[in-house]
Amino acid sequence: MSSETDGTADDAGPLARWARNAIHNPRRVYRALFYVAMAFFMVTTVFPFYWLLVLAVTPQGNLLSGSFLPTVEIFGVSGTFPLPVPKGFNPTAFVTVFEQVPFHLYVLNSFVLAATTTVIVLVVASLAGYVFGRIEFPGRALLMLGILAISYFPPAAFVIPLFQAFAGNAPITIPFIGVPLFTPPRLLNTPGSMVMPFSALFLPLSIFILTTFYGQIPDGLEDAARVEGTTRLGALFRVIVPLSAPGVATAGVLTFISVYNEYFFSSIMATSPEASKWSPIVGGILSYQTQYTTQYNLMAAASVVGVIPVVVLVIIAQERIVSGLTAGALKE
Repeated sequence: MSSETDGTADDAGPLARWARNAIHNPRRVYRALFYVAMAFFMVTTVFPFYWLLVLAVTPQGNLLSGSFLPTVEIFGVSGTFPLPVPKGFNPTAFVTVFEQVPFHLYVLNSFVLAATTTVIVLVVASLAGYVFGRIEFPGRALLMLGILAISYFPPAAFVIPLFQAFAGNAPITIPFIGVPLFTPPRLLNTPGSMVMPFSALFLPLSIFILTTFYGQIPDGLEDAARVEGTTRLGALFRVIVPLSAPGVATAGVLTFISVYNEYFFSSIMATSPEASKWSPIVGGILSYQTQYTTQYNLMAAASVVGVIPVVVLVIIAQERIVSGLTAGALKE
């Protein structure tokens, strides 16, 4: 009987044999999946950053001369090196980016815009998360679904109406009937034309995160605060928000990083030279491109410099982000 079973197993196809071995030795499957995930991460995340470093340290005159994949010879066999390498070495590009334009001001502007948007999003999302997570009312699930659906709309769908509204040239009218409501102020080429779209785009995710956390706080803690004389708003910011610190930190860090790295609205809402004094980091990177020349090495060096603050922030806050995203996954 055993020999018959062994014969059937040997005659099975490669997929069946792989499935049987995976069941008996799942560690091999986990190891293989880990290597696949690491390879995907290296190709999609680490390699673009490495490519930026290669372009940054390559002199401008050598960028368009030949391939970045050199030919190497090992034991008498020549072949093409699989990774691009710099054609020359010019680290002064990281200094030139600050000498040619005030790039540090662009980085500071991105920090200010990201911090302002994060504060607005956290305040509004905290109020909305409290309502959705702790108050029962008709249509709550449907309204939450509508808020989450907004995050699935592409940002390009809002560009034309927002551009017209921020230009302040025409009154806002009621759709389909054309009744004018009011003429908005001119916000184009001002920080408001970016903070408002940023807040609207990144608000749904924060509401969802904070709703989950606020809904897990026991009602007795809030009731105790209410007995002591505080209001609902006081209980929210004195009791619920501190107890939901991992969720608040996660929503804040994700919002900050998303706004800091945002490109679409950053490159559209700043269309005049006067906007350069508050333009974010995208404007600084694009300033190395003129009508006749494009300094690719400086653009790459500026991109590397702009990424470093976010990398430092993620390294510092990674434990808080992971704890915030995984909190509530297990029930004690």
